[in-house]
Amino acid sequence: MVTLFDYLPSQNAWKVRLLLAQLGQPYQQNFVRIFDGEGQSNEYLQISPRGTVPAVRLPDGRALAESNAILTYLAEGSSFLPDDPYDRAKVLQWLTFEATNVQPSIAFLRFVKLTGKAFPASALDWRVSLGYRALDAMNDQLQRTGFIAGDCYTVADISLYAYTHLAEDADVRLTAFPHVRAWFVRVREQPGFGPPVHPYSIDPSSTKDLPSFRPWRARADG
Repeated sequence: MVTLFDYLPSQNAWKVRLLLAQLGQPYQQNFVRIFDGEGQSNEYLQISPRGTVPAVRLPDGRALAESNAILTYLAEGSSFLPDDPYDRAKVLQWLTFEATNVQPSIAFLRFVKLTGKAFPASALDWRVSLGYRALDAMNDQLQRTGFIAGDCYTVADISLYAYTHLAEDADVRLTAFPHVRAWFVRVREQPGFGPPVHPYSIDPSSTKDLPSFRPWRARADG
């Protein structure tokens, strides 16, 4: 059985929970108290090199980290990941888009707001702008296709939905993006949809700063 290293308020972990539910695949949860430093333990860093959640341990003992990589692996052989090389590449295109445009913007802004982290507004302005540009690109795509990578629901929809449907938690308004909002409804109508979204407030430690990643150390041999 797959073991999911989980943190309930994480929408990156929520992506994996959703896919596992839609695949009907049982799994074991192992909760990681990331704000209490568990993610930076030597043991966990062998599973997730950055100490982040989610990560999974496969039945054969191998580990895999990073939500979009996990989605791609778990979806293999299912309708959530196309066999056609071009269609598959389009899914990977949007998974990359999510990692480089949505996570640094909407996801980060939501994290800052809901955990009370202190950042000057000037340091966040570019993230707000990036969030709106990401939503604009998605809205344009969804004006032409039923789902983000084409006409079929895939892991790209799972990945992008996770944070974009919560954009207003980050004070990124969705009013100007009707095709994105209509897509939210189509995603929620998919069979097996339903893991709840958990607020950061369920974790009393979430007001702490995240422990720093292990400091970089130069190798003795250069």
